[in-house]
Amino acid sequence: MKRLTTNLKSTNRLALLFCLLTVSLFHFGQSEIHAETEWKAGIAKAVITPQTGVWLAGYGSKRLPDGKLHDIWMKALALEDDKGHRAVLITSDFQGVPRSMSDRVFAEIKQKFQLERHQIMFTFSHNHCGPRLGDDLYDYYPVDPMQVKLVNEYTDRMVVKTVEMIGESLKNLAPARLQMGNGHTTFAVNRRNNREADIPSLLKAGKELVGPVDHAVPVMTVTRPDGKLDAVLFGYACHPTTLSFTKVCGDYPGFAQLELEQKHPGVTAMFVNTCGGDQNPLPRRKVELCEKYGHMLAVAVEEVLQKPLEPISDGLSTAFEYVELPYLKTVTRADLEADLQSSSAIKKRWAERLLKKLDSGEKFPSSYPYPLHAWRLGSNMLMIGMGAETVVDYALKFKREFGPGTWVCGYADDMISYIPSRRVWLEGGYEGGYNLYEYGRPAYRWGPDTETLISNSVDKLVKQVERKSD
Repeated sequence: MKRLTTNLKSTNRLALLFCLLTVSLFHFGQSEIHAETEWKAGIAKAVITPQTGVWLAGYGSKRLPDGKLHDIWMKALALEDDKGHRAVLITSDFQGVPRSMSDRVFAEIKQKFQLERHQIMFTFSHNHCGPRLGDDLYDYYPVDPMQVKLVNEYTDRMVVKTVEMIGESLKNLAPARLQMGNGHTTFAVNRRNNREADIPSLLKAGKELVGPVDHAVPVMTVTRPDGKLDAVLFGYACHPTTLSFTKVCGDYPGFAQLELEQKHPGVTAMFVNTCGGDQNPLPRRKVELCEKYGHMLAVAVEEVLQKPLEPISDGLSTAFEYVELPYLKTVTRADLEADLQSSSAIKKRWAERLLKKLDSGEKFPSSYPYPLHAWRLGSNMLMIGMGAETVVDYALKFKREFGPGTWVCGYADDMISYIPSRRVWLEGGYEGGYNLYEYGRPAYRWGPDTETLISNSVDKLVKQVERKSD
């Protein structure tokens, strides 16, 4: 009888253990399923290769395209958390999206999809082998009426295509798992501190190049519940200026995206420029080098994909604002009349155009509205979006301040000008000096407090999204 009682107790313990194990496995499975499906993501893409003779952008000369190395693209990643909060990130192979275009896109998106300004970030790689858009860098080019017509028609088509693409990405929202990692590659060079002509000999001699750089390659993946990789978002801080010829292509980011998509059929690869305003791919000016840098970037991404990635927890909060960046001095009629004698064709065209504005009674503003984003994805990823050509100091600064998981995306929403840090402003030179006229601004230079104003605004926006996510 004692033995029977003992056996019954043992059986009961085993049964209880089995039940506990079953319940644990059930809950574990449920949590895994939940982890896979707490996010929704939608992907869409569109070819933006121009079919008409729109000049290529980014250099101060007429560059009529004479073919292509590959198509160029615009892509959208729509995100939705478990509470229904949405955001859409647009990446593109454009040189620069002017505010006159992006504002049209934002207005139509709000009307058609009820997405507010803080929910959309429109980034561009700053590719110099892509087409002109709207009034971006208008005074750069010796434009004629026919070219203006072609650019305006192309820009109108791109507005329609962008809105359609965003609509498609929202329709494609489906359960997904988001993960992130960080890679490394080294072809970007601080062009302010290293003369282009000296680079080959310095590299051959094994000498270290100088100046701030950001060689990080942040990576975010979108994976479906069945384990299928659907999209890879990645970044790097470097000008896409390897090439300056007249064939359409996406420069090194284009080659990197193509390589990743060929290696992973069905995957959409998306690139953001992470504050490469003062960074160049050096040496350059050969297709072989462009392919090499694209390959180096793709390899860096691939190495991240082969390692364990960090899951991005659920929860999405977004914030946006314009911060008014004051000019050091608004130009006067006397300034512009003097610039009519400039040896720079760009400055002369700019002066002529602004004098006409003064003649018509227009008054120039003393500042410019600068766009800034903060997106919090879960508890471990922060994405900061900054307009125009931000120098690398901003990425380094905000990553130090806000910690691991911080992405700092330059070239968002508006191709305004170079945005210098305090260090670059004090040093002067091209990115920190008197170059605002190249971008059509009614001034030569930003005020000395540019970095402080931007930093204070970013701090505020980050606090906003952190409060929302609590």
